[in-house]
Amino acid sequence: MKAVKIGMPLLMIIIAGFFLISSFAIPKANLGNPNGPLYFPIGLSIFMLVLSVIYLFNELKTLHEHNGKIQGLFEGRTLKLIAVTIALGVIYAFIFEPFGFLASTIIFLGCLLFYVNGWKKWKANIIVTVSFSFITWYGFSELLGVSLP
Repeated sequence: MKAVKIGMPLLMIIIAGFFLISSFAIPKANLGNPNGPLYFPIGLSIFMLVLSVIYLFNELKTLHEHNGKIQGLFEGRTLKLIAVTIALGVIYAFIFEPFGFLASTIIFLGCLLFYVNGWKKWKANIIVTVSFSFITWYGFSELLGVSLP
């Protein structure tokens, strides 16, 4: 359990450092402030880095205490649920462009809800899947004017 408690903040520090270094590779803008595109990713990376360091120090303080939440992560179907969600997210990323936002979101959300809730709640799964997908599509494409594939 100690490896998990220390490993997660260290992983977050590494990811934040990677994003911070990668942010400096973003090309400068041709119009307006040339450094404008850099501000948000750099600020976000520094914010994530600071939070990760705080998280690490908090975990180091409680390193020897028993934490039932971490223990519960490895019991039951939690790990399987995390793995299925990650796999469905990867599949969603691959089908997003060829199938479009609406169809791929319905497939992704439908599979996820049927996995989590089971077939007994099929009406709620379908209603949530279709309504969420259409409302999100309408909000982005019609209200915000964002072009979705």
